[in-house]
This record gives sequence, C-alpha cells and structure tokens, in this order.
Amino acid sequence: MKKIKNILGFIPARGGSKGIPRKNVRFVDGKPLIFYTINEALKSKFLSRVVVSTDSRIIAALAAKYGAKVIKRPKELARDDTPTSPVILHALQELEKEGYKPDLIVILQPTSPFRKSYHIDEAVELFLKSDCDFVVSVCEAKITPFWCFTAEKNYLKPLLKHNLSGKRRQDLPRTYVLNGAIFIYTPDKLFKNNLNYFNGKTLPYFMKPEESIDIDDELDLILARELMRKEIYEESKSFR
Repeated sequence: MKKIKNILGFIPARGGSKGIPRKNVRFVDGKPLIFYTINEALKSKFLSRVVVSTDSRIIAALAAKYGAKVIKRPKELARDDTPTSPVILHALQELEKEGYKPDLIVILQPTSPFRKSYHIDEAVELFLKSDCDFVVSVCEAKITPFWCFTAEKNYLKPLLKHNLSGKRRQDLPRTYVLNGAIFIYTPDKLFKNNLNYFNGKTLPYFMKPEESIDIDDELDLILARELMRKEIYEESKSFR
C-alpha cells in the first residue's frame, strides 16, 4: 500500500460549454449537475479536500453552498481549447499559498452524475495498492472498433488492420473507453508528461455503462434525468 496522506478531489467546472449552454448548472432531478459530483466527493473516505476550479460566479456560489472549496479560474484558462493540465497547475499554485500540497490528485468531472463515492474510494484504493502511474475509469465500448470503418473515395475501409466485422460481437475481444468519471495520478506526473495517461503504467477502474453517462449533449441530459428519476424511485421503494 502506497503511503499517501493528502488526496485532492479536483472538479474542473468552467462556465461555458459548446454542447449544452451552462451545462454544469443545468438541472437533473431538481439539482444542478455539479451538485452530484461535489456531494459524492465529500462522502469519500480518502479525499482530504474537495476543490472546484471555475470562472463562473454562479458555479462558484453553488460549489461553496454544497461544501467545496472554490478556486477562481482566470478567463484565459476557461476557453474551449484550454487543456486540463494548466488548470490544475493554477489550482495547485493557489493551494500552495495556503500551505496545502496534495500527494495525489483525483480529477472528478462534473459531467458524470452517476459516479458514487464508493467508485471514488475503490479507484483510489486500486491506485494505492498497485504498481501504477495512473488509474482511469472506463466502461465497455458500446461499439467495438473491429466493426468501425473510414470512408475513402466513397468506399468503406476497415478502421483497424485486422478487421473482424464478420464475427459475432460476443466472439470479439472486449474493448473499453474512458468514461470521464475518474482520473488519478500524483502531481509529479502532471509536470513530467502533461497528463498523457498512457505514457506509463495505467490501470483501468471498470464501471458499468449506466454509471458512465457523461453529459455532453442534450440527449445525454435527457437520459440522465430519466435514469436519476428511476434510481431515486427504486431507492424509495426499498424503504417502504
């Protein structure tokens, strides 16, 4: 078991969004989307601090209301093309002014409302108990890349060299995609390789498809709302 004391839960939540305007404050079952990530992060038995980095006054007010520490992000770090690493570096510099230096960083995107505190804790435990540089959450791919194609001069060409499109899905190798819910690494990895999660030993933390919904467009939002209602309904039945 790695000896790590200070584990930072980091939630990047800028005000802008191309796919869904003001995405992080859109309501899902009566609460802003960002509520679900903050709420579960604060329940984690491992996270010593939960921080929201944002350029939005509305998000900042909500984050503070729900119990997270807020770091005001400069506008130049809140553009559509801004990568995650400089945003985290800015937050680390601000936290260092207060004497806080995390030994481990857990990125929790606010667009994953079905990620629970036990997912966070299991992923952290996996990191602490394993010989790895990164832990990232994944789910099984809905569409196997062995059935994917590109179009060249109007004709379909297999995406992969070893195309297995004639085989049944259950006979194909299992493939996985990042679901965006959890990313774990030590601060030194941020400085060394600019968050290239596959430049080192990366372990997957497996999550179910229904736990892996990442809100990117209006259809995702509709699905999340329906699943959230169903989840709350099933929980209420268990107390009857």
